[in-house]
Amino acid sequence: MLQALINVFKIAELRNKILFTIGMLAVYRLGHWIPLPGVNQEQLAQTYNRMQEESSAASSAVAVISMLSGGAFGHSTIFGLGVAPYISASIIFQLLMTVWPALKKLQEEGPTGRQKIMEWTRYATIVLAIIQAVSWLKVSAASNLIYSQWIDSPAWWIMAVTALTASTVFLMWLGEQIDKHGIGNGVSMLIMAGILAAMPGAIKELSSAYSTNSITLFAIFMLVGLFVLVIGSSVLLTVAQRRIAVQQAKHTRGRKVYGGQRSYLPLRINHSGVMPVIFASSLMIFPSMILNALASGSNTESFLGQTVLWFNDQLTYGHFIYIVGEVILIYFFSYFWITVQFNPEDMAKQLREHGSFIPGLRPGPRTAEYLESVMERITFVGAAFLSVIAVLPMVVAQAFNISPGVAQFLGGTGLLIVVSVVLDFMQRVEANLLMRNYAGFLSGADGKGSRIPGPRAA
Repeated sequence: MLQALINVFKIAELRNKILFTIGMLAVYRLGHWIPLPGVNQEQLAQTYNRMQEESSAASSAVAVISMLSGGAFGHSTIFGLGVAPYISASIIFQLLMTVWPALKKLQEEGPTGRQKIMEWTRYATIVLAIIQAVSWLKVSAASNLIYSQWIDSPAWWIMAVTALTASTVFLMWLGEQIDKHGIGNGVSMLIMAGILAAMPGAIKELSSAYSTNSITLFAIFMLVGLFVLVIGSSVLLTVAQRRIAVQQAKHTRGRKVYGGQRSYLPLRINHSGVMPVIFASSLMIFPSMILNALASGSNTESFLGQTVLWFNDQLTYGHFIYIVGEVILIYFFSYFWITVQFNPEDMAKQLREHGSFIPGLRPGPRTAEYLESVMERITFVGAAFLSVIAVLPMVVAQAFNISPGVAQFLGGTGLLIVVSVVLDFMQRVEANLLMRNYAGFLSGADGKGSRIPGPRAA
């Protein structure tokens, strides 16, 4: 591992990419602390901390928004919206490409078509950023989080909306610069930086709970062991694949026979990534909000009022019906995302065009049916893994009597995002090392840091 780190800094190009990425993340974290004028930061922090300790629909919404905004929700900054509008716009266009033939045809045109879709995504990001900025400021004004002298000032509203929208555009540009000149997926790196920035606070909270005897030392060791186990399991199932043997057809040209090699078609078990958990967590907010509004306006003495209160209690974070509903939604969105992203007909067509086939299956529709059945089976396993990861923080928070802010590092959306981004980063660094004949993190180093013999040396 140490020698691999030395190898990274031996290569000037790779070293510059990593330093550039670190510099851009530092700029992002600096902007994270620039406050938005007119917002009562102290009262906002108190409200945010109180909502984090509650188990309600509002606290769940705050957790999702805070994660996508990089944790800037607890203290209103110019980066308060984060990259959430850009992520929403990207998801919208990904879904539109499956139902809008013209957009799908544009995607298939190559770099020119993808550049056009990216341009439309940027415009949609600006529109969503304006809508979200206005909505957030209106909620803040209704909650008395904005100083009274600024609420009725049109100039302040224009300034605040412009600052929040411009900061989202700047972060979108920052992510693109990391894609171009750095290493790793830029937007994902920004989200990961915001999630990991909350870890020191969680450790401080855990140590404070131990000092007040709210948690025992044995429980802390249990949490650390569980953290290591969950990280290892997440890495294992994130990179897990179902390999399907593919045989290349033989071609005879003159007296020579070409082809006939056997390769593998890898199908990821967790093909949908973290998207089902994000969608499920977001949708589970709305039933709680609706029932909470009905419960506040209904007669608690009547049978209907008691029923609404019971469902309102059960659909809060960590309760049984909430957990069951989230698991069902995770399974639904896992299969939905596979339907949207995975096209067995196109894959079977590409295999046939390249002169390859799956042994025992005829090319064409029969191959497509087989690929679809395999993907349905492994998606069931992947959805089960996502369900365990999503439910684990709720169970741990109640079992060890710790706050959701600490339990989020033992599972949930944030953990999956961090694991996926770190794995992608490591694989890119590994590819750069191996391309230059250096031993990497995952390949077998010789222990002396010497270069792996290239084709000429061999």
